[in-house]
Parts: sequence; C-alpha cells; structure tokens
Amino acid sequence: MSAILTMIGQRLALGLLTLWVVTMIIFLAVELLPGDFAQALLGQSATDETVNAIRQNLGLDKPAVERYFIWLGDVLQGDFGRSLASERQISELVGPRVYNTLFLAAYAACIAVPIALTLGILAALYRNSAYDRGVNVGALAAISSPEFFAAYILVYFFAVQNAWFPSIARLNETTTFTDRLYMLFLPAVTLTLVTMAHMMRMTRAAIINLMASPYIEMARLKGIPRGRIIVRHALPNALSPIINVVAINLAYLIVGVVVVEVVFAYPGLGQLFVDSVVKRDMPVVQASALVFAVTYILMNLSADILSILSNPRLLHPR
Repeated sequence: MSAILTMIGQRLALGLLTLWVVTMIIFLAVELLPGDFAQALLGQSATDETVNAIRQNLGLDKPAVERYFIWLGDVLQGDFGRSLASERQISELVGPRVYNTLFLAAYAACIAVPIALTLGILAALYRNSAYDRGVNVGALAAISSPEFFAAYILVYFFAVQNAWFPSIARLNETTTFTDRLYMLFLPAVTLTLVTMAHMMRMTRAAIINLMASPYIEMARLKGIPRGRIIVRHALPNALSPIINVVAINLAYLIVGVVVVEVVFAYPGLGQLFVDSVVKRDMPVVQASALVFAVTYILMNLSADILSILSNPRLLHPR
C-alpha cells in the first residue's frame, strides 16, 4: 500500500507542476497577442493620455513577469479579477457557465459510456463477425467527423426536417431539469458520437488482447461460456486501459465542448471563452483557459490513479 501511496503522491506532484507550467503558457500566450489591450478597449479615437491612464489602471504598465506573479497570486486566492467588457467579477461570470458545461458533459457521458462499453464488449464477443465490422465502420466514421459537421447533420434531420428537438439551447433560471434534458439532447448526442467511438474501440482491443492469455484458455477448456469469460474474467483485467480512455474522453467532453456550445448557442464556458476572445476581454479568456486546463489535468490524474488502483500487479507489488 505504501508503494501505491507513493505513486499517487508522485502523480499529484506532477499534476501541480504541470498546472504551474500551464499558467505560464496561458499568460505568455495572452501576452504575445498583437495589439494594445488598452487601445482596443477604448477604440481608435482615444487619446494617448487616456490610453496611458487605462494601462496604469489595469496594471499593464508593469513588467510582464511582475504582472504574472500578481495574477497567479490572485488566482491562488480565488480572485480572477474583473471583466473588461462588463466590469463584473469574473467568478460571477464563470461560475454558472462552468455548471452548464459540466451538466452537458455529464449528460453526454451518461449516454456515451454505457453504450460504448456495451458495443465494445459485444464487438469482442462476436469478433470478425458482420456486427463487429459494422460497429468498427461506424466508429471510424464517427471519429472522422468533426463536431460541427455532426452537429449540423443532427440539427438538419431532427430540428429542421423534423421539429423534434430545438436547434438552440435556450436556458434561463426557470428551466426545469426535464426541459434542460430535452433542449440539450442534440448537443449531448453530438458529443456522444464524437467520444463513444474511442471508448468502444479501446474496450474491444483490451478484451481481445486478454483473450489470448493462458488463464482465458484454461477457462475455455473448462467449458465456461464465452460471454461469461469476457464479462467475469477478461473485463476486470482490462479495466486499466478502459478507465484511462474513458477518463480522457470525459475530460474531452468538458474541454472540447467549445465548438458544440457555439453551434447550439449554449451558455457554457466554451461560449463565454469564444465571446471573450471576440471582445478581447483577456482576463476572462485567461480565467476560462485556466478552468479548462485544471479540469483536463484533474481528469488525467484521476485516470492515472484509477488505472493504478485497478491493476492487481500494482496493488500487490512483488
């Protein structure tokens, strides 16, 4: 158990180091953007005195290194600053948007994960059959299709040709849970089509790889049904790679929703990120990018730790 705790501690330390590097990359990327933020905020007709006053007010007259550590210190205290466009606290803007994005990601995950695992297990059970080939062709087609293409196809068939679901996710404070599920069905299905294929193919590959193991051959010689061999013996030992790919795809569901949120005009963090880029509201852009980075790093750390805990060779080191 001490070895497992040491490995978990190493992963957490590596995650914190990665997050620190990501904060520097985010700040540097914003710093390298062309143009003067103060000039863009005031417009071309602003005088030099007004621009200099705004730069001093925003702290843009300080060296970049000093501004980075000031920003990092504020973030560590939970203060993301104020929006340049709306003058509101960024935490007030980001909080509801993060909830909306997490809701959409969880909705898509509840659809994608069970279907992907079921299709992957069946594909391994009926390997090289017509079903297996059909599922693989469908998975490759889903992987090859970008999110916006799949979204527009779903909108065309299920919102334009057949008005079964709304093409725009309009939400407000009075939206009930069932209404939210109804309005987010097409965005959730879009994310499901994009992520389900990876999980299904990994499940299939992991189980097929284990089917050649000696203990599986022994189970076959004992006359155990093929379905039971896969579910009771192969699947538990294939959990490590499956958990890894599921967690990575869940991270993608949260981080990669930008295109889907823009297509369906969904008020999530991705939509806020795009709107802030258009308005050159750089503090909001930095905060949104940081939230995405933290989410992705946490999901990858969770995948790593769960893979370690689900691997018997690591649970019982020799």
